[in-house]
Amino acid sequence: TIGLVMDCDTTGIEPDFALVKFKKLAGGGYFKIINRTVPAALAKLGYDSRSIDAIVRYAVGHGTLKDAPGVNHAALRAKGFTQAALDAVEANLASAFDIRFVFNRWTLGADFCARVLGFDKQQLDVPGFDMLSALGFAKADIEAANVFCCGAMTLEGAPGLRSEHLPVFDCANPCGRLGKRFLSVESHIRMMAAAQPFISGAISKTINMPNNATVEQCKDAYHLSWRLGLKANALYRDGSKLSQPLSAMTVEDHDEEEAVEAAKPQAVTERIIREVVRDRSRDRLPQRRRGYTQKAVVGGHKVYLRTGEYEDGSLGEIFIDMHKEGAAYRSLMNNFAIAISIGLQYGVPLDEFVEAFTFTRFEPSGMVEGNDAIKMATSVIDYIFRELAISYLDRHDLAHVEQADLLPDSVGRGAGDTTKSPGGPAQHAIETVLKHNVSRGYVRGSLRVVEGGVSAEAFALSGGGEARLAFGAGATVGVGIIERVREARIKGYEGEACGECGQLTMVRNGTCLKCETCGSTSGCS
Repeated sequence: TIGLVMDCDTTGIEPDFALVKFKKLAGGGYFKIINRTVPAALAKLGYDSRSIDAIVRYAVGHGTLKDAPGVNHAALRAKGFTQAALDAVEANLASAFDIRFVFNRWTLGADFCARVLGFDKQQLDVPGFDMLSALGFAKADIEAANVFCCGAMTLEGAPGLRSEHLPVFDCANPCGRLGKRFLSVESHIRMMAAAQPFISGAISKTINMPNNATVEQCKDAYHLSWRLGLKANALYRDGSKLSQPLSAMTVEDHDEEEAVEAAKPQAVTERIIREVVRDRSRDRLPQRRRGYTQKAVVGGHKVYLRTGEYEDGSLGEIFIDMHKEGAAYRSLMNNFAIAISIGLQYGVPLDEFVEAFTFTRFEPSGMVEGNDAIKMATSVIDYIFRELAISYLDRHDLAHVEQADLLPDSVGRGAGDTTKSPGGPAQHAIETVLKHNVSRGYVRGSLRVVEGGVSAEAFALSGGGEARLAFGAGATVGVGIIERVREARIKGYEGEACGECGQLTMVRNGTCLKCETCGSTSGCS
């Protein structure tokens, strides 16, 4: 847009996007922009005026169908076109970038299309209706007429242009449907590197990459820019934006190319999908199953989340209750929960739902009350899938409070502490037995074997008799070590076990601890 206002073909240290560009307009439609320096460049290369005119006409077209091959005035008159209809077509060809866009009911009139050409209203209302093909013109004839009238949009194949001069007219992207040549990413970067020493700031220039550019190529472009001393690098992969301001071919051209390239893989993919869907069955939950209910308040709104689990502890269904019976929001949440449950039972991984729905933002949102791990949510959906991720996927990165931080023995010596023996086989054996009886989501993955915090050696000497199963927020099966820690602290001890005798009679001794039972210290003399 700035280039148009300044009457420039390019802006700064930058090759042209394409010889013929299509700019998408804010109010709809496209505007054709033609590079006007081509004739001057051809003259500089030594071509005479007649050769220049022929080359330019090949690129931008003649703007008329009068003497065009395939589709011309004579052929159209044979189909019933009157002089008035031909005049209407010719009036619109000058600004068109495809002759098929001119042949429509708005140019010719609905009455003429129905009465003379024989098209009914239903045909004319179909988006993308190709009137020329419907009139019996072959695709090759339409393409030949299109190149004659609207141009090839490239100089490749132009009459009289010598092959050694083609690099002069290379652009950032392939030009039109027929163009194959374009400047490499490296050439863009080296253009900037040549000018960077003479410029105090970064260069405002887009490095255009083709649509099939890979991540590795992007990485290589950044690395080359760094090696050559550029202060900035703005990569753009063709077609990456939902609404791209400039394009080197029309949307219809892209669709035709993609349809040809994707025809065979698409057929194979569809066949595979049909086979997978045919073989896949719904894995229904048992009639009596475990789960848990979590009540919370999100942004002032009560939310009840209930789950249903398979025998192996994995999630199989959810229920969401909000508001009163009959409320539209409640019905929407119920149906959303049904959709998620059906997806889970058909094999959709829970982590896919978590990635899709966490951090969604809408009201109600804000502070979360009643949940021990989640304290803030951007929406009810965000809260629900945070809760499920923490309970069933051990995604504690989505929690605001760690469960271990709520236990009385949570203070230790850091991740490198080796004085606490891991659960090992005992942990695994107990979890295997209890996962068929205890809701995995209820215990939130905190099921563990508590060994009193003593070293592996002391635990072995004590016969392992103090091992207890602990789960949830500090609840224990039997008389666990946590009660002994509380009792020791009430008596004035620190609540830590001695590394030598295993007793919980450690007292403060300067910066270290000393055992009053055996006299050993935790490291100081």
